[in-house]
Amino acid sequence: MASGAKSFLADAGYGEQELDANSALMELDKGLRSGKLGEQCEAVVRFPRLFQKYPFPILINSAFLKLADVFRVGNNFLRLCVLKVTQQSEKHLEKILNVDEFVKRVFSVIHSNDPVARAITLRMLGSMASIIPERKNAHHSIRQSLDSHDNVEVEAAIFAAANFSAQSKDFAGGICNKISEMIQGLATPVDLKLKLIPILQHMHHDASLASSSRQLLQQLVTSYPSTKMVIVTLHTFTLLAASSLVDIPKQIQLLLQYLKNDPRKAVKRLAIQDLKLLANKTPHTWSRENIQALCECALQTPYDSLKLGMLSVLATLSGTIAIKQYFSIAPGTTATTARSFDLVKLAQECCYHNNRGIAAHGVRVLTNISASCQEKDLLVLEQDAVFGLESLLVLCSQDSSPGAQATLKIALTCMVKLAKCRPHLSQSVVESLLTQLHSAQDASRILMCHCLAAIAMQLPVLGDGMLGDLMDLYKVIGRSATDKQQELLVSLATVIFVASQKALSSEVKNVIKQQLENVSNGWTAYRIARQASRMGNHDMARELYQSLLTQVASEHFYFWLNSLKEFSHAEQCLTGLQEEDYSSALSCIAESLKSYHKGIASLTAASTPLNPLNFQCGFVKLRIDLLQAFSQLICTCNSLKTSPPPAIATTIAMTSGNDLQRCGRISTQMKLSMEEFRNLATRYGDLYQSSFDADSATLRNVELQQQSCLLISHAVEALILDPESASFQEYTLSGAAHVESEYERRMMSVFNHVLEEVESLNRKYAPVSYLHTACLCNAVIALLKVPLSFQRYFFQKLQSTSIKLALSPSPRNPAEPIAVQNNQQLALKVEGVVQHGSKPGLFRKIQSVCLNVSSTLQSKSGQDYKIPIDSMTNEMEQRVEPHNDYFSTQFLLNLVILGTHNITVESSVKDLNGIVWKTGPKTTIFVKSLEDPYSQQVRLQQQQGQPPSQQQQQQQRTAYSRF
Repeated sequence: MASGAKSFLADAGYGEQELDANSALMELDKGLRSGKLGEQCEAVVRFPRLFQKYPFPILINSAFLKLADVFRVGNNFLRLCVLKVTQQSEKHLEKILNVDEFVKRVFSVIHSNDPVARAITLRMLGSMASIIPERKNAHHSIRQSLDSHDNVEVEAAIFAAANFSAQSKDFAGGICNKISEMIQGLATPVDLKLKLIPILQHMHHDASLASSSRQLLQQLVTSYPSTKMVIVTLHTFTLLAASSLVDIPKQIQLLLQYLKNDPRKAVKRLAIQDLKLLANKTPHTWSRENIQALCECALQTPYDSLKLGMLSVLATLSGTIAIKQYFSIAPGTTATTARSFDLVKLAQECCYHNNRGIAAHGVRVLTNISASCQEKDLLVLEQDAVFGLESLLVLCSQDSSPGAQATLKIALTCMVKLAKCRPHLSQSVVESLLTQLHSAQDASRILMCHCLAAIAMQLPVLGDGMLGDLMDLYKVIGRSATDKQQELLVSLATVIFVASQKALSSEVKNVIKQQLENVSNGWTAYRIARQASRMGNHDMARELYQSLLTQVASEHFYFWLNSLKEFSHAEQCLTGLQEEDYSSALSCIAESLKSYHKGIASLTAASTPLNPLNFQCGFVKLRIDLLQAFSQLICTCNSLKTSPPPAIATTIAMTSGNDLQRCGRISTQMKLSMEEFRNLATRYGDLYQSSFDADSATLRNVELQQQSCLLISHAVEALILDPESASFQEYTLSGAAHVESEYERRMMSVFNHVLEEVESLNRKYAPVSYLHTACLCNAVIALLKVPLSFQRYFFQKLQSTSIKLALSPSPRNPAEPIAVQNNQQLALKVEGVVQHGSKPGLFRKIQSVCLNVSSTLQSKSGQDYKIPIDSMTNEMEQRVEPHNDYFSTQFLLNLVILGTHNITVESSVKDLNGIVWKTGPKTTIFVKSLEDPYSQQVRLQQQQGQPPSQQQQQQQRTAYSRF
């Protein structure tokens, strides 16, 4: 469990004492002022870490000004260190507030007599191009340095020219002619020309500039036919076309021409590499003729390496819209069978090639054709794809080399895709996988298990057939405790959980436990328990968590495992529910709630300040409240029998005009129950919105819980409270074809069944009969009988995103309010930094940050007269787009009323799909609104009963009397 321990150690706050921002900067400044070169260099190279930790402009500005001073007065080695720091911290450059001062200090070195110092300065200017794109003195220096006789300085000028061309349209337009003269000039050495040509890829700011650059490159490609020159020119040509977009079809034709006609392998390789780039970026621009030409080249080439490259391009294209264009029949031509196309011939020929990579791409092309061209009769192609996949599987599963494993991954991905698009092929695919599983290497077995699990998730009907083979294999593996064997134990257990679908048989549980006792370590057992919780096998999970309790080193781990054990036990209690048996259902729910309450206490003890387990606690609290609401609903339904309506109920119903009153107290209880379920649905929605970093399966799980609450509230309304206006149109649940997991499949089937039952009873046996209450109770039991799935985000956070806010003005002491006069507006500046974990943007990315500022009056000072509500509160919202993970904006707040105001700034984020997520944080400051001196003076005079003019005359008299 060592790998998981790292975060808990960090959470517990072990480690060195952290310095605040100012102290850290002072520490580094001390190093910069040191007389020893080594200490100065050490201080310089520690700056990127400081920027990462305190990424706000006030510190970054001070730090960069200090570095600019070091650059100005230091030696070349120190300048080089500062240059590297600037390049590493490129995304923080725009936070420099005094850009002019920073540039002035750096730029002073350009006038040095030392060409190396000038070269470093040019590279420094190039690295800063994003913040000074239009500085004419920098443009002039670069242009001058291109004519230098020192090679180091010229190379630095080329670097700076490339960076400025990318940022500045003016500079690109001005330098283009200069560069074309240098490239065409006879005096320029060839190696320098090779470095100058790539600058032309940035000449895409307008159409005329791009066109003139293309003409120049066209001339170069014909005038300089040497290998190096052609390679650099063609690649620059491709990058320019990819940026300017309009010339991509021409570029594809040019590259195909070189691929077909140029005899040099290096040029052919580059053409393939660039075609791959264009296939990924703009597959829709590939015409049928382009793909046909590429197929012809691939069929003719005798070289395996080139064939592999061309097939890689075709495999990329076959997964996109381009494949439909290729197979579409042009008007006026006769229809041809799929087999007669060159692409299909090529793929079939390559499927059994002795080179693994070529075979893999051939199979990938066939799979993509089978998946995307479903309207065609492709029976033969499908068979070819399956046979090709089986032969690849046999070839690669015996080989544990990295190349074979990479090929195997491609083959297995194709198998999953084929099984999904063509379900009739899945049986043969699964059989071949199970056959190979016994003889394969451990590394291959793990990948094959993942593939089997993915197929069984999509097609649960295949699960039972797998179980026997999987159990046989589980008994014989695990002879040694190597990492691969441990991984294999987890992968196989996962497939077994997926394949067994319903509850695990005792035989299966015993085999798994026996193997875990023999060879596994605690971490493997925990991972298997986690998968069991995810698949709803809670009895197995509970036993494993119980066995791990005594094997952990920290109390946080102990409480975490204990809470998981209690949750598994709670869910296990619900498996004994039976339809129509409502009293045992109530006792099962009560038993489950008892375990859940123990578990939530343990979970709260497992949380730490740095790892507060917010999602886990929120999810479990909602589950507890949902179970209590279900229990209450069953009791309410039973109350129709236990406390029938009083004799006067009919009279009350007639006088009130509400027929439901005839049933007595059940009517008010049902109303309360419906409101409770709606409230729970809203809370599930809030949990969903606050889980920005969750994976899609976890979010779908939360959504299903929310839908179950809405379903029950709708059933209560449709059956009892308002049967006349109940509509079933909006509740028809579509999307059953796209279910991702067994849990979702079972929940959807329960939803559909409950809706059918409710619809059949709607508007019958009014107002309430035992059939209605039985239908509601059965709906609750049906929902609870589906074992809850604890998804990945409950255990593991793969993406981590947080926002850090800084407000100015800010008080020295958080408890002290900021003073502001009531006749002035408070300018509140809000700055923020988006912080990411190791995998930023894995599930979703931030498009913009929504900042909501509200102020409320905490305590009044002064006269106690009535204040209009509008002036007591301020409510504003702004949306800002972060750039390089930094954003800033300002709000003007009007605090007219004297007293202490509480100002709250709350942030939420909007992702690329336009969905708003309530990520937080919430920051609060206190502002004290003071009376301005003039108003105060007038008020005091009024209190003294003296008119203001007399008071002023008196003051003047005393002033004159002094002289």
